[in-house]
Amino acid sequence: MSNSTPTPLLSARDLSVRFGGVLAVSKVSFDVQRGEVFTLIGPNGAGKTTVFNLISRIYNPTGGELVFEGQRLNDLAPHRIAALGIARTFQNIELFEYASVLQNLLIGHHVHQRGGFVHNLLFTPSARRAEREARAQAEAVIDLLDLQHHRDALVHGLPYGVRKVVEVARALCMRPKLLLLDEPSSGLNVEETEDMAWWIRDIRKELGTTVLMVEHDMSLVSRVSDRVLAMNQGEVLALGTPAEVQAHPGVIEAYLGSTDDMASLRRRTAGPAEAVAR
Repeated sequence: MSNSTPTPLLSARDLSVRFGGVLAVSKVSFDVQRGEVFTLIGPNGAGKTTVFNLISRIYNPTGGELVFEGQRLNDLAPHRIAALGIARTFQNIELFEYASVLQNLLIGHHVHQRGGFVHNLLFTPSARRAEREARAQAEAVIDLLDLQHHRDALVHGLPYGVRKVVEVARALCMRPKLLLLDEPSSGLNVEETEDMAWWIRDIRKELGTTVLMVEHDMSLVSRVSDRVLAMNQGEVLALGTPAEVQAHPGVIEAYLGSTDDMASLRRRTAGPAEAVAR
């Protein structure tokens, strides 16, 4: 009998990391399926960004295994991760401030360059073709994320919210199969967060990109996530749909604070009809 269970794009099995005497992540396991938005939530210090750093190979796991498209990540150098098809944004925006938006996006495309130094120096036909492809890719991402008005602007003069979108755009120019978004709504106002929700939906729908996200804004999590993994003190608390995880007693206590906070959250994230029904 054939196994109909789809093969995960990314698998973490008993993932652990210790810093000195501190066990920052302890036996965390989860699968990310192709085409889904999978979100890690939890209070500060829960281990969410540490998991991202393990996937990005910034940290070395002290236990467990990470597998991406059937390839073990544990022993790979960090620069190999992007070439496999994993791109990442950061909590603190990491852009070239005195380069334009378009130039920042073209930098994101460099992982796909195959020509050597001589080809690029002489600007050979293959180098010109690669440049045209890079620009076409960057322009497509600019259109997708509605950055046309800012394409030639220097990053340092842009509002914070626009810079957050530019960082997502640069990651997309790497043509990732898996996009890691580290707190994409951090520092954004309500309107900008709403826009970010639309961008995440479009990234999945238009590009077919799988998204793994760390996020604190539960309204955003509820709107865009297929599944949610809640963590606390480096361990898994709950895994399921946003509604299932929000209703988990351990999550309410550790992350949301209290049942009163939970009721308030549900009122804020409910749709108009649901809010009226209450």
